[in-house]
Amino acid sequence: MSGRNRLVAAVAAAALALTVSGCGGSEKTDSPDAASVTYLTSFGTFGRDSYAYVALEKGYFEEAGLKVTIKPGTGTGTVDVMKLIGSGQADYGTGDLSGVITTMANEKFPVRAVAAIHQRSMAGIASLDKAIDSPEKLAGASIADSAGSTNMIIFPAYAKVAGIDPKSVKFVPSSPQALPQLLAAGSVDAIGQFAAGKPLLEKAAGGKTVTMLPYADKLPDLYGNGLLVSAAKLDSDREQVEKFTAALVKGLIYAVDHPEEAAQLLKKHDRTADETVAAAELTEMRPYVMGDGGPAGELDRERVARMITLLAGTGTLKSTPSADDLGVYDIAKP
Repeated sequence: MSGRNRLVAAVAAAALALTVSGCGGSEKTDSPDAASVTYLTSFGTFGRDSYAYVALEKGYFEEAGLKVTIKPGTGTGTVDVMKLIGSGQADYGTGDLSGVITTMANEKFPVRAVAAIHQRSMAGIASLDKAIDSPEKLAGASIADSAGSTNMIIFPAYAKVAGIDPKSVKFVPSSPQALPQLLAAGSVDAIGQFAAGKPLLEKAAGGKTVTMLPYADKLPDLYGNGLLVSAAKLDSDREQVEKFTAALVKGLIYAVDHPEEAAQLLKKHDRTADETVAAAELTEMRPYVMGDGGPAGELDRERVARMITLLAGTGTLKSTPSADDLGVYDIAKP
Protein backbone atom coordinates (compact mmCIF):
# COMPACT_ATOMS: atom_id res chain seq x y z
CA MET A 1 0.00 0.00 0.00
CA SER A 2 1.37 3.47 -0.89
CA GLY A 3 2.11 6.13 1.72
CA ARG A 4 -0.94 8.12 0.57
CA ASN A 5 -3.25 5.10 0.79
CA ARG A 6 -1.97 4.19 4.25
CA LEU A 7 -2.61 7.70 5.53
CA VAL A 8 -6.02 7.97 3.89
CA ALA A 9 -7.01 4.57 5.27
CA ALA A 10 -5.88 5.50 8.76
CA VAL A 11 -7.73 8.81 8.72
CA ALA A 12 -10.85 7.15 7.30
CA ALA A 13 -10.71 4.67 10.17
CA ALA A 14 -10.83 7.63 12.50
CA ALA A 15 -14.41 8.32 11.53
CA LEU A 16 -15.37 4.73 12.31
CA ALA A 17 -13.54 4.31 15.61
CA LEU A 18 -14.26 7.49 17.52
CA THR A 19 -12.99 5.90 22.13
CA VAL A 20 -3.84 13.63 28.64
CA SER A 21 -2.29 15.43 33.55
CA GLY A 22 0.26 18.36 33.93
CA CYS A 23 1.56 21.02 31.52
CA GLY A 24 5.17 19.90 31.79
CA GLY A 25 4.43 16.93 29.52
CA SER A 26 1.54 14.53 29.04
CA GLU A 27 1.67 10.87 28.11
CA LYS A 28 -0.66 7.92 28.22
CA THR A 29 -0.22 4.31 27.16
CA ASP A 30 -0.77 0.83 28.55
CA SER A 31 1.45 -0.91 26.01
CA PRO A 32 4.97 -1.82 27.18
CA ASP A 33 6.07 -2.25 23.54
CA ALA A 34 5.02 1.22 22.38
CA ALA A 35 7.72 3.41 20.85
CA SER A 36 8.36 6.56 22.89
CA VAL A 37 8.32 9.91 21.04
CA THR A 38 8.01 13.56 22.03
CA TYR A 39 5.62 16.06 20.43
CA LEU A 40 5.74 19.85 20.82
CA THR A 41 2.66 22.05 20.51
CA SER A 42 3.04 25.22 18.46
CA PHE A 43 2.93 27.47 21.53
CA GLY A 44 1.61 26.73 25.00
CA THR A 45 -1.60 24.80 25.69
CA PHE A 46 -4.21 26.86 23.91
CA GLY A 47 -7.47 25.37 22.65
CA ARG A 48 -6.12 25.46 19.12
CA ASP A 49 -3.51 22.83 20.11
CA SER A 50 -5.89 20.54 22.00
CA TYR A 51 -6.15 18.05 19.12
CA ALA A 52 -2.87 16.46 20.24
CA TYR A 53 -4.36 15.83 23.68
CA VAL A 54 -7.46 14.41 22.00
CA ALA A 55 -5.28 11.95 20.06
CA LEU A 56 -3.57 11.04 23.33
CA GLU A 57 -6.68 10.71 25.49
CA LYS A 58 -8.75 8.91 22.84
CA GLY A 59 -6.01 6.31 22.44
CA TYR A 60 -5.21 7.14 18.80
CA PHE A 61 -1.47 7.27 19.48
CA GLU A 62 -1.64 4.07 21.47
CA GLU A 63 -3.49 2.35 18.62
CA ALA A 64 -0.58 3.38 16.40
CA GLY A 65 1.88 1.72 18.81
CA LEU A 66 3.22 5.00 20.14
CA LYS A 67 3.86 6.36 23.63
CA VAL A 68 3.67 10.11 23.05
CA THR A 69 4.83 12.76 25.49
CA ILE A 70 3.28 16.15 24.70
CA LYS A 71 5.21 19.24 25.71
CA PRO A 72 3.99 22.83 25.25
CA GLY A 73 5.98 24.86 22.73
CA THR A 74 7.58 27.98 24.18
CA GLY A 75 9.67 31.00 23.25
CA THR A 76 9.43 32.04 19.62
CA GLY A 77 7.06 29.27 18.58
CA THR A 78 7.98 27.92 15.15
CA VAL A 79 11.71 28.64 15.30
CA ASP A 80 12.08 27.08 18.75
CA VAL A 81 10.13 24.01 17.66
CA MET A 82 12.41 23.65 14.63
CA LYS A 83 15.53 23.98 16.78
CA LEU A 84 14.37 21.36 19.29
CA ILE A 85 13.37 18.90 16.57
CA GLY A 86 16.52 19.55 14.54
CA SER A 87 18.74 18.97 17.58
CA GLY A 88 17.01 15.70 18.45
CA GLN A 89 15.36 17.00 21.64
CA ALA A 90 11.91 16.31 20.16
CA ASP A 91 10.64 14.05 17.40
CA TYR A 92 7.53 15.90 16.21
CA GLY A 93 6.01 19.35 16.53
CA THR A 94 3.95 21.98 14.77
CA GLY A 95 5.04 25.27 13.29
CA ASP A 96 3.72 27.83 10.84
CA LEU A 97 4.83 26.86 7.33
CA SER A 98 5.50 30.45 6.27
CA GLY A 99 7.85 30.69 9.24
CA VAL A 100 9.42 27.34 8.33
CA ILE A 101 10.03 28.51 4.75
CA THR A 102 11.52 31.82 5.87
CA THR A 103 13.76 30.19 8.47
CA MET A 104 14.95 27.38 6.21
CA ALA A 105 15.67 29.82 3.39
CA ASN A 106 18.26 31.49 5.59
CA GLU A 107 19.52 28.61 7.72
CA LYS A 108 19.22 24.88 7.12
CA PHE A 109 17.65 22.72 9.81
CA PRO A 110 17.39 18.89 9.67
CA VAL A 111 13.61 19.23 9.82
CA ARG A 112 10.89 18.08 7.42
CA ALA A 113 7.31 19.28 6.99
CA VAL A 114 5.10 16.25 6.37
CA ALA A 115 1.47 17.37 6.78
CA ALA A 116 -0.67 20.50 6.99
CA ILE A 117 -2.59 21.19 10.19
CA HIS A 118 -4.32 24.21 8.66
CA GLN A 119 -5.29 24.16 5.00
CA ARG A 120 -5.36 27.96 5.10
CA SER A 121 -3.21 30.36 7.10
CA MET A 122 -4.89 31.62 10.28
CA ALA A 123 -2.60 34.66 10.46
CA GLY A 124 -4.14 38.10 10.39
CA ILE A 125 -4.72 41.44 12.07
CA ALA A 126 -7.09 41.84 15.04
CA SER A 127 -8.72 45.09 16.14
CA LEU A 128 -11.53 46.05 18.52
CA ASP A 129 -15.04 46.54 17.16
CA LYS A 130 -14.60 47.58 13.51
CA ALA A 131 -11.57 49.82 13.88
CA ILE A 132 -9.80 47.99 11.04
CA ASP A 133 -12.26 45.97 9.01
CA SER A 134 -10.64 46.48 5.59
CA PRO A 135 -7.03 46.64 4.34
CA GLU A 136 -7.43 50.32 3.45
CA LYS A 137 -7.78 51.17 7.16
CA LEU A 138 -4.34 49.74 7.90
CA ALA A 139 -2.56 52.84 6.60
CA GLY A 140 -1.12 54.75 9.54
CA ALA A 141 -2.11 52.08 12.05
CA SER A 142 0.09 50.84 14.89
CA ILE A 143 0.15 47.05 15.14
CA ALA A 144 1.77 45.20 18.02
CA ASP A 145 3.31 41.78 17.47
CA SER A 146 6.32 39.75 18.53
CA ALA A 147 9.48 40.25 16.50
CA GLY A 148 9.77 37.69 13.70
CA SER A 149 6.20 36.45 14.15
CA THR A 150 4.31 34.78 11.33
CA ASN A 151 2.04 37.80 11.02
CA MET A 152 5.03 40.08 10.45
CA ILE A 153 6.63 37.64 8.02
CA ILE A 154 3.52 37.40 5.87
CA PHE A 155 2.42 41.04 6.11
CA PRO A 156 4.47 42.37 3.15
CA ALA A 157 2.90 39.75 0.86
CA TYR A 158 -0.56 40.59 2.18
CA ALA A 159 0.01 44.33 1.76
CA LYS A 160 1.23 43.86 -1.81
CA VAL A 161 -1.86 41.88 -2.84
CA ALA A 162 -4.18 44.20 -0.88
CA GLY A 163 -2.72 47.23 -2.63
CA ILE A 164 -1.37 49.08 0.41
CA ASP A 165 2.12 50.30 1.30
CA PRO A 166 3.54 48.05 4.05
CA LYS A 167 5.69 50.97 5.21
CA SER A 168 2.53 52.90 6.07
CA VAL A 169 1.97 50.54 9.00
CA LYS A 170 3.98 50.83 12.21
CA PHE A 171 4.77 47.50 13.86
CA VAL A 172 5.33 47.69 17.62
CA PRO A 173 7.54 44.82 18.92
CA SER A 174 5.81 43.19 21.89
CA SER A 175 5.82 39.88 23.71
CA PRO A 176 3.09 37.40 22.73
CA GLN A 177 1.77 37.41 26.31
CA ALA A 178 1.29 41.20 26.26
CA LEU A 179 -0.69 41.41 23.02
CA PRO A 180 -4.23 40.84 24.38
CA GLN A 181 -3.86 43.54 27.03
CA LEU A 182 -2.27 46.00 24.61
CA LEU A 183 -5.30 45.64 22.36
CA ALA A 184 -7.80 45.77 25.22
CA ALA A 185 -6.18 48.92 26.66
CA GLY A 186 -6.15 50.69 23.31
CA SER A 187 -2.37 51.08 23.47
CA VAL A 188 -2.19 50.11 19.79
CA ASP A 189 -4.70 50.12 16.94
CA ALA A 190 -4.40 46.39 16.32
CA ILE A 191 -2.28 43.31 16.96
CA GLY A 192 -1.04 40.42 14.87
CA GLN A 193 -3.07 37.35 15.78
CA PHE A 194 -4.24 33.96 14.56
CA ALA A 195 -7.94 33.74 13.79
CA ALA A 196 -8.37 31.09 16.48
CA GLY A 197 -7.22 33.62 19.07
CA LYS A 198 -10.35 35.76 18.67
CA PRO A 199 -12.23 34.26 21.68
CA LEU A 200 -9.26 34.81 23.99
CA LEU A 201 -8.93 38.43 22.83
CA GLU A 202 -12.63 39.11 23.38
CA LYS A 203 -12.35 37.73 26.91
CA ALA A 204 -9.35 39.98 27.59
CA ALA A 205 -11.26 42.96 26.15
CA GLY A 206 -14.16 42.46 28.54
CA GLY A 207 -16.54 41.12 25.93
CA LYS A 208 -15.89 43.73 23.25
CA THR A 209 -16.12 42.44 19.68
CA VAL A 210 -12.85 41.65 17.93
CA THR A 211 -12.66 42.11 14.17
CA MET A 212 -10.23 39.88 12.30
CA LEU A 213 -8.61 40.79 9.00
CA PRO A 214 -7.46 37.33 7.82
CA TYR A 215 -4.52 37.16 5.44
CA ALA A 216 -6.10 34.07 3.87
CA ASP A 217 -8.76 36.28 2.25
CA LYS A 218 -6.06 37.69 -0.02
CA LEU A 219 -3.51 34.86 0.08
CA PRO A 220 -5.43 31.58 -0.35
CA ASP A 221 -2.31 29.60 -1.26
CA LEU A 222 -0.77 30.01 2.19
CA TYR A 223 -0.92 27.04 4.53
CA GLY A 224 -1.04 27.64 8.27
CA ASN A 225 0.67 25.31 10.73
CA GLY A 226 2.30 22.14 9.50
CA LEU A 227 3.47 18.95 11.20
CA LEU A 228 7.26 18.88 11.50
CA VAL A 229 9.50 15.88 12.08
CA SER A 230 13.24 15.40 12.34
CA ALA A 231 14.96 14.37 9.12
CA ALA A 232 16.60 11.51 11.02
CA LYS A 233 13.24 10.17 12.16
CA LEU A 234 11.78 10.36 8.66
CA ASP A 235 14.80 8.63 7.14
CA SER A 236 15.04 5.88 9.75
CA ASP A 237 11.37 5.13 10.44
CA ARG A 238 8.99 6.45 7.80
CA GLU A 239 6.38 3.91 8.90
CA GLN A 240 6.28 5.45 12.37
CA VAL A 241 5.98 8.94 10.86
CA GLU A 242 3.01 7.77 8.79
CA LYS A 243 1.34 6.26 11.85
CA PHE A 244 1.96 9.32 14.00
CA THR A 245 0.65 11.63 11.27
CA ALA A 246 -2.51 9.57 10.81
CA ALA A 247 -3.18 9.48 14.57
CA LEU A 248 -2.62 13.23 14.96
CA VAL A 249 -4.86 14.08 11.99
CA LYS A 250 -7.50 11.77 13.45
CA GLY A 251 -7.33 13.77 16.69
CA LEU A 252 -7.43 17.02 14.71
CA ILE A 253 -10.63 16.08 12.89
CA TYR A 254 -12.28 14.88 16.09
CA ALA A 255 -11.29 18.03 17.98
CA VAL A 256 -12.75 20.50 15.48
CA ASP A 257 -15.90 18.38 15.15
CA HIS A 258 -16.31 18.06 18.96
CA PRO A 259 -14.87 21.31 20.38
CA GLU A 260 -16.52 21.10 23.81
CA GLU A 261 -15.27 17.57 24.46
CA ALA A 262 -11.81 18.45 23.14
CA ALA A 263 -11.70 21.42 25.55
CA GLN A 264 -12.54 19.12 28.45
CA LEU A 265 -9.71 16.77 27.49
CA LEU A 266 -7.33 19.72 27.31
CA LYS A 267 -8.45 20.73 30.79
CA LYS A 268 -7.28 17.34 32.11
CA HIS A 269 -3.75 18.32 31.10
CA ASP A 270 -3.84 22.02 31.89
CA ARG A 271 -5.96 22.90 34.91
CA THR A 272 -5.64 26.60 34.04
CA ALA A 273 -7.32 26.17 30.64
CA ASP A 274 -10.59 28.01 30.08
CA GLU A 275 -12.86 25.36 28.53
CA THR A 276 -15.24 27.90 27.02
CA VAL A 277 -12.45 29.81 25.31
CA ALA A 278 -10.72 26.59 24.19
CA ALA A 279 -13.91 25.26 22.59
CA ALA A 280 -14.51 28.61 20.88
CA GLU A 281 -10.96 28.58 19.50
CA LEU A 282 -11.54 25.16 17.93
CA THR A 283 -14.81 26.38 16.42
CA GLU A 284 -12.98 29.34 14.89
CA MET A 285 -10.25 27.00 13.64
CA ARG A 286 -12.49 24.41 11.99
CA PRO A 287 -12.90 26.14 8.59
CA TYR A 288 -9.12 26.50 8.37
CA VAL A 289 -8.66 22.76 8.98
CA MET A 290 -11.57 21.48 6.92
CA GLY A 291 -11.57 24.22 4.27
CA ASP A 292 -11.52 23.81 0.51
CA GLY A 293 -7.73 24.03 0.35
CA GLY A 294 -7.50 20.23 0.52
CA PRO A 295 -8.42 17.26 2.73
CA ALA A 296 -7.47 17.59 6.40
CA GLY A 297 -3.77 16.94 6.79
CA GLU A 298 -2.87 17.10 3.11
CA LEU A 299 0.28 19.00 2.17
CA ASP A 300 0.63 19.70 -1.56
CA ARG A 301 4.21 20.32 -2.73
CA GLU A 302 3.18 22.47 -5.70
CA ARG A 303 1.23 24.74 -3.39
CA VAL A 304 4.25 24.98 -1.08
CA ALA A 305 6.28 26.01 -4.12
CA ARG A 306 3.77 28.80 -4.76
CA MET A 307 4.13 29.90 -1.13
CA ILE A 308 7.88 30.16 -1.62
CA THR A 309 7.44 32.25 -4.77
CA LEU A 310 4.95 34.50 -3.00
CA LEU A 311 7.21 35.13 -0.01
CA ALA A 312 10.30 35.56 -2.19
CA GLY A 313 8.49 38.16 -4.29
CA THR A 314 8.22 40.49 -1.30
CA GLY A 315 11.90 40.32 -0.41
CA THR A 316 11.11 38.34 2.73
CA LEU A 317 13.52 35.55 1.80
CA LYS A 318 17.26 36.04 1.47
CA SER A 319 17.24 33.32 -1.19
CA THR A 320 14.64 31.49 -3.25
CA PRO A 321 14.96 27.81 -2.39
CA SER A 322 12.90 24.97 -3.74
CA ALA A 323 10.51 22.83 -1.72
CA ASP A 324 13.24 20.16 -1.68
CA ASP A 325 15.80 22.63 -0.34
CA LEU A 326 13.45 23.48 2.48
CA GLY A 327 12.83 19.87 3.40
CA VAL A 328 9.12 19.98 2.59
CA TYR A 329 7.96 16.40 2.20
CA ASP A 330 4.41 15.14 1.78
CA ILE A 331 4.11 11.98 3.86
CA ALA A 332 0.71 11.35 2.24
CA LYS A 333 2.37 10.64 -1.11
CA PRO A 334 4.36 7.53 -1.99
